[in-house]
Amino acid sequence: MDTREIAAEYRIAQWTQILQERTASGESIRAFCLRKGISKNTYFYWQKKLRKAACEKLAESQNAEPQTGLAVPGFAEVKLAERPTPAQPGQIHIKTRGVQLTADSGYPAESLAALLREFVRL
Repeated sequence: MDTREIAAEYRIAQWTQILQERTASGESIRAFCLRKGISKNTYFYWQKKLRKAACEKLAESQNAEPQTGLAVPGFAEVKLAERPTPAQPGQIHIKTRGVQLTADSGYPAESLAALLREFVRL
């Protein structure tokens, strides 16, 4: 591993921690960036970059398993809440059309995408 790769991995780890800190703080992105002296454009650049890296890693792990093109049947716990709850570190938090969905970051992306399609369809 050369110094360029080490520096890239360090930046990824650093920005992962920053994004997790913002999520845990419960602050808006704008307020967090102002407090930390981070440009919102930089924040969103790294958020996009880290999401893309996570999706690529997920795709690689799914390519290691045989694909049928069909969703794997299963069950997931669904909790109905009176009020939206803030996402915790390690969770995915999505709001659409007045519905809030929170899932562990390890929740299968295909299943999450199918669930979101159903929410949008309704």
